[in-house]
Amino acid sequence: MTTTHSTRFIRAPRAAVYRALLDAEAVQRWMVPDGMTSEVHSFEGRQGGTFRISLTYEDPSESGKTSGRTDTFHGTFTELVPDTKVVQAVEFETDDPALAGEMTITYELRDADGGTELAGRHENLPPGVSPADNELGTRMSMDKLAQLVEQG
Repeated sequence: MTTTHSTRFIRAPRAAVYRALLDAEAVQRWMVPDGMTSEVHSFEGRQGGTFRISLTYEDPSESGKTSGRTDTFHGTFTELVPDTKVVQAVEFETDDPALAGEMTITYELRDADGGTELAGRHENLPPGVSPADNELGTRMSMDKLAQLVEQG
């Protein structure tokens, strides 16, 4: 299985970044690549809490992993270390075996000069998910997260 890595410097304290990783309203605003919209169906930002989110392409010619233009996924927060780490077990809702299977997404936060270094790791990407596309989408989302928390 494939693993991707992305990092981003954010001009905000770790506590602010951590809060944005576990807040449904914040997640709806930042965890969405460019060219897509987000809908948070359910979200329990706590250890053992679950979530379900849909991302929909704005371009009608794009096709989603779940149906039409939509990627729907669900997961569980498997490990939370306050202001330091968020680990999620995530699965796409799909009948396509190339997109099936549980991924582990880990966000680690470290103090950096003037802010926080956020490192994201996606492990066990399904074979039907392009690592380059995953890294690009993660970078886009991290940029939105930085903008959100840097503005306070």
